[in-house]
Amino acid sequence: MSKLVPPHGGGPLKPLLAPVADRADGLARAETLKKIPMTSREVSDVLMLSMGAYTPLAGFMGEADWRGTCTDMKLADGTFWPIPVTLSAGQDLANTLAIGEEVALVDADSQRTMAVMTVTEMYEPDKALECAHVYKTTDTEHPGVAKVMEQGDVNLAGPVTVLDEGEFPAQFADLYVRPDESRKMFEEKGWSRVAAFQTRNPMHRSHEHLVKIAVEVTDGVFIHQVLGKLKAGDIPADVRTKAIQAMIDNYFRDGTVIQAGYPIEMRYAGPREALFHALIRQNYGCSHLIVGRDHAGVGDYYGPFDAHHIFDEIDDGAIETRPLKIDITFYCTKCYGMATAKTCPHGKEDQIHISGTDQRRMLSEGEAIPPEFSRPEVVAILQECYAGLK
Repeated sequence: MSKLVPPHGGGPLKPLLAPVADRADGLARAETLKKIPMTSREVSDVLMLSMGAYTPLAGFMGEADWRGTCTDMKLADGTFWPIPVTLSAGQDLANTLAIGEEVALVDADSQRTMAVMTVTEMYEPDKALECAHVYKTTDTEHPGVAKVMEQGDVNLAGPVTVLDEGEFPAQFADLYVRPDESRKMFEEKGWSRVAAFQTRNPMHRSHEHLVKIAVEVTDGVFIHQVLGKLKAGDIPADVRTKAIQAMIDNYFRDGTVIQAGYPIEMRYAGPREALFHALIRQNYGCSHLIVGRDHAGVGDYYGPFDAHHIFDEIDDGAIETRPLKIDITFYCTKCYGMATAKTCPHGKEDQIHISGTDQRRMLSEGEAIPPEFSRPEVVAILQECYAGLK
C-alpha cells in the first residue's frame, strides 16, 4: 500500500497516451480528420493530459467545468480545479464541426498531429470573466491575459487520446518524468513526505536555502522545473538544467533531491497558479509544495504573499498537497549566512539580493556576481551561456 498522497480526485492516475500498439493506426486515421491547430499552451496541456499530470481530466473542458473553474475553482462535479484547461478555435472553423465529430489536434508551429478528440461541446467563453477571476486583471500587458485574449472565440470540449508527444520526451530524456515514474522513484527511496520545488530559473543561493529547509522537514525534495515555453529573457531549459545539476552535485547530500522537469507552459497566474502547481504535484506524489515570495507571479499584479494566503481560502481537503510557506530569502552580511525575512532582524542594507533583471544585466555585461548570491559553479555556466549570445 503506497504511503504517498493519492492522485487528485481520489482515483488512479489517468494518463491519456494511447498504447504504443495503437498509435500508428491512430495517426493514420487522424490524417483523414479535420485539423484543429493548437497554440503552444494547448500543446503543453495535451502533454500534461498525456502523462496523467492533469488527473482526473479526460480532455478539454466543457462550459460548465470552464465556468466553475473560473468562478469557484471547482469542476461541475465539485472536484477542486483552479485553472481552466481549454482548447480554442476560430468561429469559421467551429462552424464546420459537428457535435460527436472526431478531430485531429495539431501543433500549429510544427504541424505535427498529436492527438484526436471527440467534440462533445462548443461554446463561446467570456474571456474577460476568465481573466478577471483567474488572473485578477484584464490588462493585456499580463502575459497570461494576453494569451487568453488572443485565443479563438469558441472553445471545443471533449475527451482526448494522445498519439504523439512530439520532441519533448527525447529532447529532455533525463528529465522528462511522468507522475507514475516519480511515484516509483519516491517509493524506491522510501520517501512518503516529498516536497516539490517549482522553478523556471537557475537555482541561486536563495533557492538553495528554500530547498534545504524543505529537506530538513521532509524525506526529500523534487526539484521540478518548467520545460514548456517561457517568457522572453528567461534562461533556456538546457542551460538551467546544467546549472541546477552543478548546484546539486556540489552543495546537496546524495539522495536528498531529485531533479526532473515537466512540459507545462507557465500562465503567470500567481496565487491561482500556486494552487494549480500543488494539484499537479499531488498527481506526481508530492505531499508538499514550496511556496516562496510571489510564486508564479509577473510584474506587480500580485502581492508578494498572495500565493501563501490563497491556500487558507480553499476548502479543507480540496487538495492533499500542502504548501511549505517560506518568506523571502537572502544572504545577510550581519548574520553571516542565508536567512529569511522571518528569521533575520537586520535591515535591507545588510541583505545581498539581486533581481532577475539586474542579474541578466550583470551577466550580459560580464560583471561579477557575488558568491553570497550565487554559487560560482552556477555563475560559470550562466556566464558561458551569455558569452555565447554576444
